Parts: sequence; structure tokens; C-alpha cells
Amino acid sequence: MPDSIRYAVTDPATGETAAVYEMATDAEVAASVEAAHRVAGGWARTTTVAERAALLRQVAELHGERRTELAEIIVSEMGKPLAEAEGEIDFCVDIYGYYADHAAGFLADQPLPLLRGEGSALVRRGPVGVLLGIMPWNFPAYQVARFAAPNLAVGNTIVLKHAPQCPASAAALQKIFLDAGFPEGAYANVYATNEQVADVIADPRVQGVSLTGSERAGAAVAEIAGRHLKKAVLELGGSDPFIVLSTNDLDAVVEAAVAARLDNVGQACNAAKRFVVAQDLYEEFVAKFSERLLAASPAAPLASSAAAATLAAQVERGVMEGARSVSAGERYGAFFPATVLTGLTPGQGAAREEFFGPVAMVFPAADEDDAVRIANDTPYGLGSYVFTTDPEQAERVADRIEAGMVFVNGVGAEGAELPFGGIKRSGYGRELGPLGIEEFVNKKLIRTVRK
Repeated sequence: MPDSIRYAVTDPATGETAAVYEMATDAEVAASVEAAHRVAGGWARTTTVAERAALLRQVAELHGERRTELAEIIVSEMGKPLAEAEGEIDFCVDIYGYYADHAAGFLADQPLPLLRGEGSALVRRGPVGVLLGIMPWNFPAYQVARFAAPNLAVGNTIVLKHAPQCPASAAALQKIFLDAGFPEGAYANVYATNEQVADVIADPRVQGVSLTGSERAGAAVAEIAGRHLKKAVLELGGSDPFIVLSTNDLDAVVEAAVAARLDNVGQACNAAKRFVVAQDLYEEFVAKFSERLLAASPAAPLASSAAAATLAAQVERGVMEGARSVSAGERYGAFFPATVLTGLTPGQGAAREEFFGPVAMVFPAADEDDAVRIANDTPYGLGSYVFTTDPEQAERVADRIEAGMVFVNGVGAEGAELPFGGIKRSGYGRELGPLGIEEFVNKKLIRTVRK
């Protein structure tokens, strides 16, 4: 994990750096781990779930009160359109509120019926201790919420390393936890280097690590965690298929497809990226989809000019492999035009990559089996979308898709109550919903033979 990190707010629209933040010293990182360990052994084990839930409710309220401030910080750091940044904060409010409302039920003792013998048995869920969170830049507040909310409800404590381009969000979020009443050490932001992060994972006081990011980062973190016998949750890349098998309203499906590709300027792991369309609908779909996607080409930049350059190189490789490219214009700086690629076959190199931006690949499918084959011909397995007028086909295809999530006849249907995560090279573990609180808990058996 080579270190070339600088924590700074750089406006992707202009390339101008507005603020640079001091890197944490080794002593400061060590102090954060020690504080989290101290709180995990004291406050976290002496408070009730109800008391921690009340603090999470306050975190939710503070997100709502500071909605505009938090959203504007996100825009300045990674270029997200303001309305989407405000929507991100609203989702955070839902997440903290959801775990505040449901943590007690999720963590309640679970009685176990005995096959033989007297007495009783139960499973009691409790904290494991200090956790490290490594967060990405594309959803600076939401990604933190889905990791922090369930784990603070359990009573775990958190050391949080945010993306280097989101230091202002990192500071604003830490202030929210302190202002909500969490003690210092329960949630600690650190502007750490990759080398320092490796040391934190190895620290015996740290019991687990959760990362959302690239395959490369996930592999590095998993290797260190495995060497030190630490549990890891990894949410990595995705190249989600959007399968169109039949429809009574192609225009509505195309609108859903455009929305699924352009969320967060196309910079979402679970955005639809590969559009697999039944042969009898393919030509009309490509024509309408191309027209509407290009017309909706984002006015906002990608997160950086480097990200735009990477995406441009991917598109160029696809064209060299035979893809036909239709674009809304030319790239300049961090601004990237909406682009549609056709003519690729699933096995080609470009077809197996994740395009992190407003670029869509469209493939024709001969029939249902062919559509499933194309959809599954990817190293990733995060989310997927299936559009069909046949309920039995929808159930059949959803069961055959190799992914952690399948959305049928709709997009934008995620929620705080719905588990999020993938399989294959998209990582492992789940966040959100009832499963999200189960990842870092001690499921302790208590067997009583005689009272």
C-alpha cells in the first residue's frame, strides 16, 4: 500500500485546491486507537442499547439540521450535484433513524430450544470492540452512515479513515458525533496514511475492518486483515447488468435506464453499467436510450480530472476492441460527456471492466438464457436490474443472477432497511438492514443447566 496521500479539498470543476489538512502523526493515530479501545471497554459496555439508540437519533437530527452545510461540503470535495448531495444527507437521516428505531429488536436475546437436557440456552449479541472504517469519496456521508450507525448501536467503537479528497466531510461528521453526545473515542476521524492504516489493522486492540473502495484496496486490506486474523467487510466495484426482456412501455424503461446509469454522475458501485436487451427490443432501445442519455449528459464533473482521464482511456480501449462510441461531446478537465458503447462482446476486455462515470455498454441478447449468460459474464457481482412483464420470468431470472442484489422493474429502490452487498470480486459482507448489524457482533451462547 504505497503512500502518496494528501488530504485536501480540491474543486473538481476548477482543479483549484481550497484547503489542505495536516496528516495525522503516528502518535495521533495511536492515541485514537487507544481512546477507542478505552471507550469500548468502558462506556460502550455500560450503556444500554436504548441509550446508544438515543444518541443515534440525535445524530440523525443533526444531519437534518446541517443538511445544507454537509451537502455543500460534498459538492466542493467531489463535484456531486447539489440536489443529489442533499439527497445523500436525507438518506443518512433515514439510516441513523432506522437503527435507532430497530437496534433493540435486532440485538435482543435469541432463545434456543434444547434438543435434550434441562435448563435454557440463548444467544446474546454484544460488541466486539474497536473497528476500523476505510471510506471512499463517492458518497462521503452515506458510506460512513451505513458503517457507523449499526456498529455504534451495537456498542462497537470506530476509528474512521476517510478518502483523502473528503477531509472536510470527515471533520464535519466527527463533530456531529461529538455534538450528539458520543464520548471522545467512540468515533474518531484520522487523516492517516496507508502505512498507518496497515498498522491499525494489525493492532491487537482492533477487532475488524470495513472498507468500501476499489478491488486493489480491498485486496490489500483483506491480506493484512487475514494475516492478523481480523474479520473484514468489503464493498468493492460493480458492473451491474440492466436486463430488458419485455415491456409494455419502452419509454419508461429507457427513463429508468438513464437514471440508473447517471446516478452520482455515473460514479456509483451499484449503478447500472451493462445494458442487456432482448433482440426484438434492442435496436429501438439503443436509439431511444442513446438519445436520452446523451441529452441528459451531466453538467457536473467527475470527482477529479484523473478520474476522467482514466475513464477516457477505458473508452478508447473499448473502441480499439471494436466498440462503436456515441458521445454527447468531448471531455475537458474533470467533465466527461455521456457515452454509449455498442458492438462489444461480453468476453472482451473493456466489457469486463467497471466504467466509473457516465458510460454505458449495450449488448443484444437472443433470449432469456443468453441474457442471463451475458449478465453473469463479469468478475463482479454487486447489484442487478431485471425488467419484464412476466412475473414468473422475473422470479426465474432473479434467482439465476449472480449478484448480491436484484431489483425487478424499478431503480432507485434502495433503503436503509434493505441489505447492501455483493459476491465475487464485488466483495463480501452486508451493510444496512437487519443483516448490516450482524457483521461485527459477538454472538455469545449462554447455556444454563440449572438455575
